[in-house]
Amino acid sequence: MKRSHVVLLAAALSISLLAGACGRSSSDSAAGGSTPSAVDAKCKGASLEATEIGVTSSEITVEVMADTGSPLAPGLFQGNVDGMNAFAKYVNANGGIGCRQLKVEAWDSKLSPEESKNGIINACATALAMVGGNSIFNPDTSVLGNCADKAGQPVGLPDFAALANDINEACARTTWNVQVVAEPCNADGTPPKGPRDVKSFQGANQYYAAQNPGLTGLWLVPGDLPTTIQSATYQVVATQAAGIAAEPVKAASASTQAGYTEFVQQLKDMKGTYVYNGGADGNMIKMRKETAAQGYDGVKVWACSLACYTDNFKAQGAAMDNTYVWTQFLPFEEADTNPALKAYVDAVGGKPDSFGIQAWQAGMVFKETIDRIVAAKGPNAITRSSVIDSMMTVTDFTAGGMMAPKGPKDFSDCFVLMQFKDGAFTRINGERGKFVCDPTFVVTTPNFDPAAEAAKIK
Repeated sequence: MKRSHVVLLAAALSISLLAGACGRSSSDSAAGGSTPSAVDAKCKGASLEATEIGVTSSEITVEVMADTGSPLAPGLFQGNVDGMNAFAKYVNANGGIGCRQLKVEAWDSKLSPEESKNGIINACATALAMVGGNSIFNPDTSVLGNCADKAGQPVGLPDFAALANDINEACARTTWNVQVVAEPCNADGTPPKGPRDVKSFQGANQYYAAQNPGLTGLWLVPGDLPTTIQSATYQVVATQAAGIAAEPVKAASASTQAGYTEFVQQLKDMKGTYVYNGGADGNMIKMRKETAAQGYDGVKVWACSLACYTDNFKAQGAAMDNTYVWTQFLPFEEADTNPALKAYVDAVGGKPDSFGIQAWQAGMVFKETIDRIVAAKGPNAITRSSVIDSMMTVTDFTAGGMMAPKGPKDFSDCFVLMQFKDGAFTRINGERGKFVCDPTFVVTTPNFDPAAEAAKIK
């Protein structure tokens, strides 16, 4: 993957942000798949068979598991389900997958480890693979490794995750994760324990620090679950290393606006100029509204992840003005620059979702995997074993150029930075249709134990 870079900030700054065009392979399509002519040739005249659990002569069934029905955050990842349903509709209207039609079943994991495990068990019994999922609390992924295939062999269950926040799922040998994998996984697919090197993306924080030296304030840790707290710890430390004195505080999704009063008081006491929200968009909405209610206007940088890139956030209007949001996929507003992105936006009726697009991208990785199998061995070679063998060969994947290139368990150094102003998200770095990339954006924190650090956050 070739990327040309141009200087974005003056050389006098302590860092330089380099803008790069992450090229789109000519073989990528809006739905994924690398060899359409070879696949079509294999499908033509083929006598299709039921080759695996979830694979009949006419359909391939996958399961999308996401946290959608928890009272802590109702509808949290509904975008994943909607994204996969839209992907199936699009794929089926454009030739299908593996010479068959794609069928999607949904499982609500409810922010519950029990329901997450049950969802994996259900997928093992009914689907070829899990695709497009987003289940934050998913500690027992043993079935991913030992799920039996149609022949009764414990080959495992393929998992094309939109986001695997739980390190147990992220490290599982059968998981291809569209979002980042920040921690080093053991060779056998087990998660690391104790102190280890962890990575975090700091391109956005480096930008804020360069533009506003001496930032100090709060880092809102998503405090509902052990996994979300742990995944925030190394991001907090890396933020501090980027030159921003941010103190971590636990912010629960279920808290009312009044629950943020103590955070605003802490912010006022320190004369804080920076607030980062590591949780859902509602956390930032409540924090901003309570800060305004208390009359504090000292914050220079309101920052959020892709979690705030939502219609709900936009609906808050001027109260959210100047909030920064960063993504590792092209903005929906730039769909005219990328056919794959436009296909997603159109398929969801012009109502794109920051989590839904990652589910769509997971679907594209899945289709790429199936296409490779069909092109090489034909449509009756689709089994869980062949999927697991092929999926990890899909590397430097760009989803038709709409996401920063990555493999199944690595970390991209590209992003797009936007700011919410006048009711719209506006890009503030790089060129339309391109990413800003630099290896220095990915920061390694050495000898770090997330579990031990999470225990220190009160």
